[in-house]
Parts: sequence; structure tokens; C-alpha cells
Amino acid sequence: MVKAPQQQVPGVYHHRVGDIVVTAISDGFLDGSLDVLRNISQDEARHILTDNFRPARRTAVNAFLVYSAGRLALIETGSGNYLQPTAGKVLGNLKAAGVDPATIEAVLLTHMHPDHSAGLTDMATGKRNYPNAELVMHEREPAHWFDDARMAEASDREKKLYFQAGREQVAAYKDRWRLFRGEGEVFAGITAIPRPGHTPGHTTYMVSSGNAQLLIWGDTVHVPEVQTARPEVCMEFDTDQEAAAASRRKVFDMVATDRLAVTGMHLHFPGFAHLVRSGTGYRLIPAAWETEL
Repeated sequence: MVKAPQQQVPGVYHHRVGDIVVTAISDGFLDGSLDVLRNISQDEARHILTDNFRPARRTAVNAFLVYSAGRLALIETGSGNYLQPTAGKVLGNLKAAGVDPATIEAVLLTHMHPDHSAGLTDMATGKRNYPNAELVMHEREPAHWFDDARMAEASDREKKLYFQAGREQVAAYKDRWRLFRGEGEVFAGITAIPRPGHTPGHTTYMVSSGNAQLLIWGDTVHVPEVQTARPEVCMEFDTDQEAAAASRRKVFDMVATDRLAVTGMHLHFPGFAHLVRSGTGYRLIPAAWETEL
């Protein structure tokens, strides 16, 4: 009798951007309810998901390696052990990809939420998972999450998962922080484009080589099918929902107008796609599988 496979292949996928290779690394997924969506009823959101053959809110969590000019960066670190057991797979998938975390020179964060920064250190030991990497992020991120007054105003869940988790994870890198303020190159071939709202320092990253570009848009969307169709839809955990919606519309307009390739931390793995206008909203078109690099 032939035995059927018992597990999926590793969550690793390569995509070329000119002379740069971007590798999507899956951290797994997080399941949640629709009650965290704002500016839409749960029935409306559920209808959109059902029409897209997605009966529930299952959120992919992705990170990205960037091989550029003989150097290696990692954008995001996944959830570590802070969230659900279905996530926290980045280190395992890096191993499957043949990558030693010690070879990563820089870890770039789009922001300090736990599904992005909670894989920076080992929870049990407090040691850095990326011992030789500098930590690169917008200056408003630590300024916000290390603000005791803001933490005091937060809910117990926010205090634990956002403020405390973020502080614990980045603390081990304090001597290796590199904070930026505005738009500009932060690693070879990677330009930071701040898009605040989801968090004060939320940042997208443009990967460019020659005429080729790829926008890694961070948390521009959390529920892709819903928020592309209805860009006004925000999340309960947006720091500033009005600003988040405005940033999302700016990103969508740029991506659709310039016909940019795009990916993001919560697009369904491997996440590479294009965005086109559709009625009053937009629609994602997943990129075809690339058989060669």
C-alpha cells in the first residue's frame, strides 16, 4: 500500500526582481473572528469571503528574505511562540531553505506587532535569533511602543501582545538598532516608504533592481479579499484607522496605476500578485508560479 504524504512541503518560494532574489518564507497562519473588522458588517464581510471560497478569517503570516548585492536581509520575523501554534514557522522554513540565521545582516520590520517582531529572540533564553543582524525600523515604532503613558491607556490584551511583547523582542537588539525617519534606501536595493496608520511607523519596502520592482506592502491589508474590495475597511488593532485607510488607498492607487508587482505579510502564501481596479474597489491577481529563477 502506498502511504499518502503526512505533511506539506516547506513554506519557501523564490521570486526574482532584476538581480535581486526575494524569497517568501511562511510563518504559518492565524485564525480569528470577523468582529475585529471596522466599517463593514460581519454579514457583508462573510459574504465577500464566501464568494472567494474563504469561509473564515484565516490570516497568512509571511516574512521575506532579500538577496541583494551579495548580502542578505530578512523583512519580518514572524510570530515566534507568542501567538497561535499554527504560526511561528519562520526559523524552521529558513532551515528548509538552507539559510543560517547568522548569515542575515539586517532584519527590517514594517512595524512592531507580534506577528512581525515576536520571532526576533528566543523566548526561553532571551537570545537573539539573528545574532549578527542589525535591527532596522522606523523611529516612530519604538517611540510609540516604549511609551509608558500610551501603554497605560491600552487594554490588557494590547499591553501584553503589543507593548510588552514588542519591548521584550527588540530589547536584545538595542545596541544594533538602526532607526530611519522618512523615505530612503535602508539596505542594498530596498527603499523604505513609510505608510503610517496601522501603527505610527508602519512602513512598506520597495525592492528595486534595474527596471524591476516589487513592493512589499506590510500590513496594508489583513483580510485581502475584503479590504481590496472595500478599502475603507479597517482593523480593530489599527492605531489610527483613518490614517490606515488613507495609507491603504495611496498604496492601492500606486500599485494599480504603476502596475507594480506586490506582496505582503498577510497575502495568501507565497503572496506575489498584482492589483487591478474593480468597480469601486480593487482585485488581487496572484502571480503565476515561477518555475525558474
